Amino acid sequence: MTFSKIDWAAKEPKAPEVHTAIPGPESKNIQSQLDGVFDARAVQFVVDYEKSIGNYIVDADGNTLLDVYSQIASIPVGYNNPNLIAAAQSPDMVTALVNRPAIGNFPSSKWAQQLKNGLLRAAPKGLNQVFTAQSGSEANELAYKAAFMYYRRKQRGDADWSEEEMSSVMRNQYPGSPDLAILSFKDSFHGRGFASLSTTRSKPVHKMDIPSFKWPQASFPHLKYPLEQHKAENDAEEQRCLKEVETIIEHWHSPVAAVIIEPIQSEGGDNHASPAFFQGLQAITKKYGILLIADEVQTGFGATGKFWGYEHWELPSPPDMVTFSKKAQTAGYFFSDSLIRPDKAYRQFNTWIGDPARVLFCNAIIDEIERSNLLEQCSRVGDALYSELAKLADKYPTKIQNLRGKGKGTYIAFDTPSPADLTKKAKTLGINIGMCGTNTVRLRPMLIFEERHIPTLITALDKALA
Repeated sequence: MTFSKIDWAAKEPKAPEVHTAIPGPESKNIQSQLDGVFDARAVQFVVDYEKSIGNYIVDADGNTLLDVYSQIASIPVGYNNPNLIAAAQSPDMVTALVNRPAIGNFPSSKWAQQLKNGLLRAAPKGLNQVFTAQSGSEANELAYKAAFMYYRRKQRGDADWSEEEMSSVMRNQYPGSPDLAILSFKDSFHGRGFASLSTTRSKPVHKMDIPSFKWPQASFPHLKYPLEQHKAENDAEEQRCLKEVETIIEHWHSPVAAVIIEPIQSEGGDNHASPAFFQGLQAITKKYGILLIADEVQTGFGATGKFWGYEHWELPSPPDMVTFSKKAQTAGYFFSDSLIRPDKAYRQFNTWIGDPARVLFCNAIIDEIERSNLLEQCSRVGDALYSELAKLADKYPTKIQNLRGKGKGTYIAFDTPSPADLTKKAKTLGINIGMCGTNTVRLRPMLIFEERHIPTLITALDKALA
């Protein structure tokens, strides 16, 4: 089913409707069939995407839920958005899908303009180059490669590779294969690839049994909430963490080539830090001549009320690299320093280097964000939503703790004694909501979430908490 531009918003349900348990019998039946050929153990319920619309997701049993989880924060402008459907049906999209190019070797004659007039419109200020990728994990993996090549390029200067380097690298030995590191933070999540897993620190289930690089982790600040009531303690905690970062850089057994950090640690529990912390972190990376990578896979494309989460940091200059995926519906990293582009062709390369079809789709998302002023809407609605959640926190002080995300759009979370029980009960009341960390419930509404949706969400949470 598709919807016209006129009737799309009007056809969004007025309220959730739940007729069966979730997952219901049809979801369980389909999940069982799927599990015979595909690991379906993580399935929460099976979706009827043709019937889903706007902020509402419909499952295989006909249950309609207000979706404030949005496919793990990856749906930006609603299910069956007519403008995205039009983009999917465009001649350029058909050409990109039918003739998927090996972009590095055989780019389309339109590729440069599709980047300049599309994806690069969303580039962080001052970052004018992009390398496209397939997923958030891959974006970070490629950013690490770029950081290592950058580090060694600075060391070599104008010198070419030596014979010793070229022979030793084929044996995975020094100096061609140097011992370098990426520094990440406790409770971080940067993906499930081999290198990105070495920087992921959120849960053992992600990393168990997988060989890893022996790279360092620093403490991410554990702040006390409400922030305004604990300023002295939080400032001290952030200074402690910054000192730890500098100590690691100075004393780790191998040089640290880059530091990667999320504007808000998401999978690790929606952990925040102040602009002063990030400003201090950038100052440290500049002091030691290493790159600062902002992992905006989850926070980018408007989720915090600004296009990029790092914009809340109030930095004097942007991070050296910004990785992205999820709401972008494509992936990659932005940068500007010409030395971050490898010194030779084929060093940062694969067959597809992303997907022009996904970039075209991303361009349509950017159009929709700009056309509908969705950044301003997300910021405004987030303030209203936070205010209502604060009232619930006053009503249920033992069940809503450490409410956080004030001033960060709809990127809001709170701790609760049993998040699994709360999210399960919320589904029975027509709300699809997610968890992160060990005891955190997180809200990840789409950018089209409006004030009119807030009462539905708050009423259901009130019942679930009672």
